[in-house]
Amino acid sequence: MSKAGAAPPRGTVRDWLARRAGEGSTAMVFPETGEELGWAELEAEALGFARDLTARGAQSGESIALVTPNCREGIVALYGALVGGFRATMINLAAGRDAIAYALDHSGARFAYVHGSAGPLFAEAAGGRIAQVAPGQGRGAAEDVALHEVTSQSHALLMYTSGTTGRPKGVLHSHQSLLAGGWTTTLAHGLGPGDRGFCVLPVYHINGLCVTVMGALVSGGSLAVVGRFSASAFWEQAAEAGVTWFSAVPTIISHLLHGKGGPDAATRTRLRFGRSASSALAVETQTAFEARFGMPIIETMGLTETAAQILSNPLPPGVRKVGSPGVGYGCDVQIQGPDGQEVPRGEEGEIAVRGPNVMQGYLNNPEATAAAFREGWLLTGDLARMDADGYVFVTGRLKELIIKGGENIAPREVDEALYAHPDVVEAAAFARPCARYGETVEAAVRVSEGSDLTAEALLDICRARLGRFKCPDRVHFLPELPKGPSGKIQRLKIAEAVRIAAE
Repeated sequence: MSKAGAAPPRGTVRDWLARRAGEGSTAMVFPETGEELGWAELEAEALGFARDLTARGAQSGESIALVTPNCREGIVALYGALVGGFRATMINLAAGRDAIAYALDHSGARFAYVHGSAGPLFAEAAGGRIAQVAPGQGRGAAEDVALHEVTSQSHALLMYTSGTTGRPKGVLHSHQSLLAGGWTTTLAHGLGPGDRGFCVLPVYHINGLCVTVMGALVSGGSLAVVGRFSASAFWEQAAEAGVTWFSAVPTIISHLLHGKGGPDAATRTRLRFGRSASSALAVETQTAFEARFGMPIIETMGLTETAAQILSNPLPPGVRKVGSPGVGYGCDVQIQGPDGQEVPRGEEGEIAVRGPNVMQGYLNNPEATAAAFREGWLLTGDLARMDADGYVFVTGRLKELIIKGGENIAPREVDEALYAHPDVVEAAAFARPCARYGETVEAAVRVSEGSDLTAEALLDICRARLGRFKCPDRVHFLPELPKGPSGKIQRLKIAEAVRIAAE
């Protein structure tokens, strides 16, 4: 496996939590509340929750819905579901009532931990048919309950895709793939017991769960966990919590870049790197961030189906290629043609992945599972080329390609041109139906507060960089581009957002 180093972790989350508990160190700090949680305390509370669920009749491998933002009790409930031999079923709070109702129904969940802030939404979606449980409720009553047997192949995690092109699919991970997700992050970033990550992404998203939570478990480090990202509080929280790295998405990095303030001298010295994932990071944004704040941004790439990371740039002094999410760590990565054969270096094809971090499949959807795999390789739907050094350069998504007059236009190429202007905070190109060309190019942007940037100025940049054929016909200004729970811009929803803004 590329850059594999040591073998992937063996055993289960239960095993690894017991190992960390024996070390007696800090697992999590919560800057917003001042709480601290040790690994031993986390294990004890998680086991108590697991025994309570077992005593209530929860069966081995069944879904336990977790309807919660990032918080202490939510972390305990997550670990409780995992160590109890259940399937932690993460409910996306940003998905809306109908999608939440679908996930609850499709997963077959009979029990749920519901944070107070999510109570009304849960009640509306669940309709009173799911029993609510919480860590500590069964304290004492379930102390002698024997837990279900757990193996590395036992169901561990069920997480639903965003479903931008249809019904969400339930991605199913085992203990092996969940731990491997934390391992690939540890491997790529050289994480160790002295590191403290900053978890600002929701744990109900694969990046927040595997990169930060599982990354801390596997590496033996710790986390600072906040309920949600705040541009105004980010640097102060990072300083108070003593973080050494953070994981974010391009929109967060852009908001920090265009926001006020920055890290103090001690934080700047202590922060080893920031990490970007979930969607492509514009070259201009990365370059400007590093120049302003004096710390490297490590671009990476991952999927829900691969327990997050598959590609990463090396840490300095390793070679980072701006515009590439890097090379494979802990898994095999190929660029394949439609025939399933690896294409020559430099040629475009689809990214395919094979390794211990790959999902078991989609829950109750054998057709989608079969379509996602080809001879053991997971097909990602991402178009890319690989250079002579093994670095992958993503050129687009198969489902997002704009086909204008029979010519393929990668939206990211247009995005990059728009981000060249320093006032552009968010940008995304998208397709519009066109009688003449079949599809044509348009784009939407969000600009920094107070900017007097015009559409014509952006079109001039695009014409100069892309030529007239690829240049958008129109640029729309929006107060916010539609995003998923991790902050990833949802390109396929932009046309509708533009329509609503125009009404």
